[in-house]
Amino acid sequence: MNPVQRIAIARGDEPADVLLKGGRIVNVISGEIYDADIALAGDRIAAVGAGYAGLEVVELAGAYVCPGFIDAHVHVESAMIPPAAFGQAVLPRGVTTVVTDPHEIANVLGIDGIQFMLRSGRATPLSLFVSAPSCVPATDLETSGARLEASDLAGLLDEPEVLGLAEVMNYPGVIAGDPSVLAKIERFSGRLIDGHCPGLSGHDLNAYIAAGILSDHECTSLEEAREKLRLGLTIFLREATAARNLRELLPLVNAANERRFCFCTDDRTPEHLLSEGSIDSMIRLSIDEGLDPIVALRLATVNPAEHFGLSDRGRIRPGCRADLVVFPSFDSLDAKLVFAGGTLVARDGEYAGPESGADEQAVLGNTMRIDWPSVDFAIPATGKHACVIGAIDGQLLTARQTIEVIVADGLVVADPSRDLLKLAVIERHHATGNVGLGLVTGVGLKTGALASSVAHDHHNLVVVGADDQSMMTAARAAAEAGGGQAVAVGGTLVELLSLPIAGLMSDRPVDWVAKRSGELRSAAKRLGCGLTEPFMTLSFLALEVIPSLKLTDRGLVDVDSARIVPLFTEEFAEP
Repeated sequence: MNPVQRIAIARGDEPADVLLKGGRIVNVISGEIYDADIALAGDRIAAVGAGYAGLEVVELAGAYVCPGFIDAHVHVESAMIPPAAFGQAVLPRGVTTVVTDPHEIANVLGIDGIQFMLRSGRATPLSLFVSAPSCVPATDLETSGARLEASDLAGLLDEPEVLGLAEVMNYPGVIAGDPSVLAKIERFSGRLIDGHCPGLSGHDLNAYIAAGILSDHECTSLEEAREKLRLGLTIFLREATAARNLRELLPLVNAANERRFCFCTDDRTPEHLLSEGSIDSMIRLSIDEGLDPIVALRLATVNPAEHFGLSDRGRIRPGCRADLVVFPSFDSLDAKLVFAGGTLVARDGEYAGPESGADEQAVLGNTMRIDWPSVDFAIPATGKHACVIGAIDGQLLTARQTIEVIVADGLVVADPSRDLLKLAVIERHHATGNVGLGLVTGVGLKTGALASSVAHDHHNLVVVGADDQSMMTAARAAAEAGGGQAVAVGGTLVELLSLPIAGLMSDRPVDWVAKRSGELRSAAKRLGCGLTEPFMTLSFLALEVIPSLKLTDRGLVDVDSARIVPLFTEEFAEP
């Protein structure tokens, strides 16, 4: 609809396309709640007030109306479905806009993968904005499927959905003045540049921010978040599947600083999305923890809109996009109606929008290229004590432990009785034959193995197990499916979830993926795994930009010093 018609509707000279009548407006700008009608003209709000008519009238009967929710930072691929299917999962929850960093698929397929995400995003009423991946690969301590330099990313600046540069994870490179990292920041000068600097403090934090970084979503403590806030960063409060930080950080939000916070989900499994929701679940949790409801809604609407310069959304005012959530009470915040761009896309928690196009089902070829003759899980014992990764349930951080190993015939043997398992990362992009080998505690398997082609951020094939045969069975099953997640015991495959789109996403509906994912989780728990989300935690054991110890296809990584370290060493030995 052209502006002339919209203005005519706002004057009351013409009827609105749709009139939302008898609602209670939650005004996140003025902090008020009051009765008013909303007149819609095409995809925009034409007017807010009384005395308007509509070609279609929707009676709200006193229900609340607020702006559509905005997820400030999410990796859609972590839901294991492409953007078009993701929209069908989150729109019924009131999420009408997401800012995604597609670095998962970019690490597999480069620019082609990003373009796939953009195409699929255009096939959904969900507004999908993109931050260009800054770290493909995350560091040079891994092997990814692609490498994107500043010149490669430059072409993305012409895409209307691209807002800026995504989380700059290589914070050691920024601090050291690495020319290739700084070239990307410079190329996106004038755009939003988001950060990722877990635990960074003091002079190093100052140096990182001085490069042009504007936000961070990796805070895990009040002290960390307070220091970053004082230095001017916008803090994205995160409640992901494997990193639940919201409760810890909420006490920092107050009347003086509330506009400097946004909500983000980062990485959520399909089960988590369907059972708890998305940004809506963070609003509910925040209200339950004592945050003022209107403040909670600001963190989900106008705050991220202003951070990303999206002046056409995040508030209810004439001229803005008609992204609206209708809900009966703040007690549940269950969306009864959701409008995206003036179109009703969800009713009573069910998707009611248009079906997506063929792009959603597109498969970008088989990306599982493994040199199997080179894959061997045997670990020669070159010492008595090993540096062991300590998995922490509900966190992306890992502990660093030194444990005496059991040796048989000169080889390290997993010891499930002490919760000491083997961990392997198999390079799967270029068939290099690289296999990183390590040990992990905290997973809890008593027998069998788990394998996944989802392994942040390089997405090589990660395997954990109590014995080599189970590990090989699980790894081969995941690879032969074109990518996926598998549970195996000995030579028997127990469960498999195929992820044929880049080894990251399914071409099936989200409820099917959630069901199969739940069956894998249950199978892992039957084998003794005590992790809440076994495969999500497993995927982050390979991410070498979050402390303290991680494993890539190139070996054991000491994240704090950003270097490969020996598996057997006295360097970290406890006295």
